[in-house]
Amino acid sequence: MSGMIGGAIAGAIFKQVWKFAAGADDAPQATSDEYGWGEILVAAAIHGAIFGVVKAAIDRSAARSIHRATGK
Repeated sequence: MSGMIGGAIAGAIFKQVWKFAAGADDAPQATSDEYGWGEILVAAAIHGAIFGVVKAAIDRSAARSIHRATGK
């Protein structure tokens, strides 16, 4: 469940970051012929970094909550 929530949060954050950074509504798709390798790889790297940070924040929050609840 937290994975789905994290994915949705990361996707929303990425969309806003990409809109700000690239000035485009949608990030390039890896299979699109409209974009070069550079733009596609930069978009993938930003998306991966955001997803990793969101996942770590959710995992850490869950671990702290369990620790508080159980003392372990």
